Amino acid sequence: MAEIIVPGPLNLIENPSVSSQEIGDCSEPPLKKSKIDVAEEQGEDLEQRLNEILCCSVCLDLPVNLVYQCVNGHLMCAGCFTHVLADARLKDEQSTCPNCRCEIGKTLCSRNLAVEKTVSELPSLCEHCSCKLPRNVLEHHQRSDCPQRTVKCAYHSIGCLWQGAHCESSDHEKECEFPQKSGAEVLETVKELSQGFKEEIRGYLNIVNLLSFEKIAFTDLQLRPYRTDDFITKLYYETSRFTSLNQQWVLKARINDSERNPLHSTNRHLTYQMILKSRVNNPVTFHFMILSGPFTDIKVKPEVYRFEFSGDRSESPLQLMPLVNPADGNKLLAAKTINVRLIMFQVQK
Repeated sequence: MAEIIVPGPLNLIENPSVSSQEIGDCSEPPLKKSKIDVAEEQGEDLEQRLNEILCCSVCLDLPVNLVYQCVNGHLMCAGCFTHVLADARLKDEQSTCPNCRCEIGKTLCSRNLAVEKTVSELPSLCEHCSCKLPRNVLEHHQRSDCPQRTVKCAYHSIGCLWQGAHCESSDHEKECEFPQKSGAEVLETVKELSQGFKEEIRGYLNIVNLLSFEKIAFTDLQLRPYRTDDFITKLYYETSRFTSLNQQWVLKARINDSERNPLHSTNRHLTYQMILKSRVNNPVTFHFMILSGPFTDIKVKPEVYRFEFSGDRSESPLQLMPLVNPADGNKLLAAKTINVRLIMFQVQK
């Protein structure tokens, strides 16, 4: 009777002539990565390389909106670009590219539209739900569509302090106790919340009342930079002499008047004062305010100041130019001149 040979690992074990190396060669090969896994890894690697290539050369982050480049092609986001120009203005130096040290400026640099469009298509994680979306739709998603975005209770105007994810707000509002409270219980909270609105309305009503004055003047001005001859030079801005309401004036401004060195602060604010150049025999009182001028994208809150000018009091105190966005202080410094619109109201006696 013929011997039956059983194939497979049992025969290899029973046969002492087969080496362990030969046994190892018969093991199954490792599983290959699927095409989807390989594509995902390649996509993440490409995304990382693009992030490194297209990042701002100053802050090393991907630009949010506008992208500027020097003559050699080095990229800067809009915020860093204006900050570099502002620092150079304060130092009284020529602004240079942080990479190649070539001269940069509003007219020497250009926007890179290709990079702006490329960055807007790159994916980024939502800070609330961590889903990956293109950057050009991410802001709208985080503001309006994300179910995990932080929202206030619908009854926050009557005192409810709850804040949480949008997907949980409906459950909270069903159990919120504030709708059942009486008017007397929420009265104090409503008064505190409405106080800010009253102050804002009072300011606008003051401007409306001033518009009924007989003597009103609107003047568009340019503030130009200049420096003092002191040991520690300081940066000032000043207009040329102009005529308004039958008087000669000069508008003077400075950056961070309360600080000795504005370079030590990243937030720059502008203060200004009215200087009467005409001689007056009797005191005259004026209301005045500054707004953003033509050909500028800087927004200013309307704030009215009052001062009585006389022969020995020809300069008003320094008053704050209230910017809507504090970051616009660097935009003011980055520009060669600051365009403002001055509105003056003369008080009749």
